[in-house]
Amino acid sequence: MNLMIVEDEPRLRNALAFNIPWEEHDIEVVGLASSGLEALELVSRKKPDIMLLDIQMPEMDGLTLLRELRDRQELDRLKLIILSGHDNFAFAQHALEYGVSKYLLKPAGEEEVLAAVLEARTQLRADLEQWQRRALLEQRWKDNLPHLQHLFFIQWVGGKYAEQEVLAKSKELYIPLKKEAQIAVAVVDLDPIPEEETRFRQGDRELLQFTVQCLAQELLPAPACWGCADADNQLLLIFVVDEKRDPKDAMLRVHAEVAKLLSQTKEVLKVTASAGICAGTGTLAEAPHLYAQACRALQERVIYGHDLAIPYREQQAADGHGMAVAVQQSLEKALEIALETADETKALELLEELWEEVFTRSASSDEFHEAILYVSGFLTRVIHKQGWTLKKIVGEDIAYFHNVRLLSTKMQTWSLLTRTVRHIARFMREQRKTSSNQLVKDILHLLEEEMDQEITLHTVADRLYVNSSYLSRLFKQEVGVAFSAYVLERKMERAKSLLQQGQKVYDTARLVGYRDVSYFTKVFRKYWGVNPGEFKG
Repeated sequence: MNLMIVEDEPRLRNALAFNIPWEEHDIEVVGLASSGLEALELVSRKKPDIMLLDIQMPEMDGLTLLRELRDRQELDRLKLIILSGHDNFAFAQHALEYGVSKYLLKPAGEEEVLAAVLEARTQLRADLEQWQRRALLEQRWKDNLPHLQHLFFIQWVGGKYAEQEVLAKSKELYIPLKKEAQIAVAVVDLDPIPEEETRFRQGDRELLQFTVQCLAQELLPAPACWGCADADNQLLLIFVVDEKRDPKDAMLRVHAEVAKLLSQTKEVLKVTASAGICAGTGTLAEAPHLYAQACRALQERVIYGHDLAIPYREQQAADGHGMAVAVQQSLEKALEIALETADETKALELLEELWEEVFTRSASSDEFHEAILYVSGFLTRVIHKQGWTLKKIVGEDIAYFHNVRLLSTKMQTWSLLTRTVRHIARFMREQRKTSSNQLVKDILHLLEEEMDQEITLHTVADRLYVNSSYLSRLFKQEVGVAFSAYVLERKMERAKSLLQQGQKVYDTARLVGYRDVSYFTKVFRKYWGVNPGEFKG
């Protein structure tokens, strides 16, 4: 510790400097001054930690010196000990105002002076430790300031703070907001990454979204615009508008700057993003409402497409409920049959028809998501009808079935539906591989056992409890010919064999399931090119 002694009496000044064993206590006397003016010059050069100061001195007294040091901000972390020959309350009172730690009366003994200096040193060390802890805390606080600011913005638009709390909290976090300021809110989100994209995967979205936030900080710097990730990891932008600026002009600027951000995102990252923008400017207290508008506007990209900055508009259906989903039952039934028969091509064609009928009429994101619920419910019923679980068929896509709001674009929605249809068709084919052989064997056995009966596709389908369309397609795929053609072939082969064995035409017709002999003759002649009688032995 460094000590300076300011005393106009030479004998006392020297005694204080050389008679007290300062070195033994790690205290160094760095300056001796005989007046306030001399001390004022030395303080700037020597920077003492502790000062022994007389009050009554020529040229400049001790109290005037303290006042000058205070004005020059030289009293910070300087401990003062007054050594005065005047037991004057006014002097002591003024000394305390300047932060003097001890007031000693002359003649003070050397031990008393040493004890006062050591006590001042202890106080100074404690002050320095406290200052160091406070400085460390302040540094840590500043290091975490961006995170604290982001948390504030999320809680602000989430409706946690009243207007006065917003002002107080923003001041604490070095965010300059005025009570009369106007704000506007936008929300930016990456569009779904196309399946054919090879540079990025779905797992890269978080990194890409962070890159968009960094780009926004470059293009839209604070304090005119503040940006951070919201609770859904979308980019939240809060524009601070001068209260004197025309609100319409301000919103034009917001739209232009958001559009520029989307353009730069496409240019830099080679992926697109979309944004929702609130309807207009509002007060600090209206931030939650403006944020809700921006989020609602962003949802409308399922209607308008991606790579757009979409302004909020009020959704007003004529009856207040929107358009109900209506689908032709024949179309739905045809799609179900195509799926059950694993006809993937036909199923995708019918899905496209269903898309045109249901989704193209949607005028808002609510109606669009209502349509998704309808179609996803239909596909879920088809899956459950087969005894499968939804998770088994759609895998990770099950998240979209649980929350259709995750589907943010038409492209993303169409991709999900086509994937699901393909998954169902594939599982149908796999299941058929394990069950079709036995089913076909059962059909062939039934045909041979009941050759004398009238056998049609529908009667066999009913006997085996399967769909006739499915049975027809399955039979042709497994046997190579249509069901009716195969039945005709087997009956004509049997009839030929029976006639060659000497059976009468009438009996042969009955044994192969024909009750009308003339009709049997007509069919036989068409098939073999000769009349049945020509085969008689």
